[in-house]
Amino acid sequence: MRYFSTRGDQTPRRFCDILLEGLAPDGGLYLPTHYPQVDATQLAQWRTLSYADLAFEILSLYIDDIPAEELHALCVKTYTPEVFGTDEIVPLRELEDGVYLEALSNGPTLAFKDMAMQLLGNLFEYELGRRGEELNILGATSGDTGSAAEYAMRGKKGVRVFMTSPDGRMSPFQQAQMFSLQDANIHNIAIDGVFDDCQDIVKAVSNDLAFKRKYKIGTVNSINWARLLAQVVYYFAGYFQATGSNDRQVSFTVPSGNFGNVCAGHVARMMGLPIHTLVVATNENDVLDEFFRTGVYRVRSAADTHETSSPSMDISKASNFERFVFDLLGRSGERTRALFETEIGRTGRFDLSADPAFALAATRFGFASSRSTHADRLATIRDTDKRFATLVDTHTADGLKAAREHITPGVAMVVLETALPIKFAATLVEALGHEPSRPARFEGIEALPKRVVKLPRDAEAVKAYIAAHCD
Repeated sequence: MRYFSTRGDQTPRRFCDILLEGLAPDGGLYLPTHYPQVDATQLAQWRTLSYADLAFEILSLYIDDIPAEELHALCVKTYTPEVFGTDEIVPLRELEDGVYLEALSNGPTLAFKDMAMQLLGNLFEYELGRRGEELNILGATSGDTGSAAEYAMRGKKGVRVFMTSPDGRMSPFQQAQMFSLQDANIHNIAIDGVFDDCQDIVKAVSNDLAFKRKYKIGTVNSINWARLLAQVVYYFAGYFQATGSNDRQVSFTVPSGNFGNVCAGHVARMMGLPIHTLVVATNENDVLDEFFRTGVYRVRSAADTHETSSPSMDISKASNFERFVFDLLGRSGERTRALFETEIGRTGRFDLSADPAFALAATRFGFASSRSTHADRLATIRDTDKRFATLVDTHTADGLKAAREHITPGVAMVVLETALPIKFAATLVEALGHEPSRPARFEGIEALPKRVVKLPRDAEAVKAYIAAHCD
């Protein structure tokens, strides 16, 4: 398997090269040259596998530069009941007739990001050890990526983490998870801006090829293909649990801001997993919902990016969306570059409403979307608690609201859980009048000493900080 860039760089690269590189040199995102196809026979063989063995089978279709026995060992090391709480790793429960919740938040930081980040940490340590190299990870987080990355990388040999986040825009619990870490290889950087500013800084630093190579900069955001690939696995696991021994279609609803989680579903569908619909659930920052309704992709400014009660989706520049548009446009690097580099750079938007390709988003690729508001979240949280004695976090509430708008008779609807409710306690208190429970290991976390530096929204300031802490 080889990989190339969405913006036209056809230089073939192997998996372990792009694992450490992150963003492509031309500013694009890496994708495989083709999606391996899975048929009914393979699906039947995979149906009874453990999660670790299923991960190995899927990853081995894309990774041929790690020996099979060593890749399998990495999967077995990552996906254990001790780390994720259950033998199923991502247990599925039927909430109501035909609507399921897939639990993705049983990992170390109580969010779905752990599912990929724990594997990524082991892959980084393995490959860096094999090469005798070090890596400085630069990331951006709107809430859960940061803590998941830091918990996965703390103590890893040869790895430093520099994690940017929007100052004051995460929940107190999310901030405490990150800023309370005292490990020497973890650096938290609070940026005076919104998440999109943090993401822009990561891209600007990655696009400075001389700096990137000198300081060996890598990424853990979902712009890194390895992280997105790891997320593909739980679509297969959810499908198998929802269908039992039957071969039928399943739909997935995915709370989405940066398009990484749902892009993994797109990859699974392209591989042949029988997915009927992929529902993109957004909050008030509805750049993705607007596209799937109208064909217009319109980046919002920082001033127009709303601060909401589902803050991990307070994003108005969906990085992974470029991967889907690349496929939507027939894998044309030239057209993709023109949209994301020229049009976005010139006008902050592009319009595919009159392009025949836009209709394929729904008809060929199976996408639909919905938007949720704060009032919707409160209503969904209350309803889910009252009718099903189940607490959901604010992002999962956005997903449930969207899922119910896209039910197809006879097709199971699986909603991907985003995080445990305690991460967004203030909104749960507003909705229900009491705080959700928290795991004992996180009692009093908000009162722990903080280790964080505040910097302006300036890539040069971040580069200077990295340089000063890499000696």
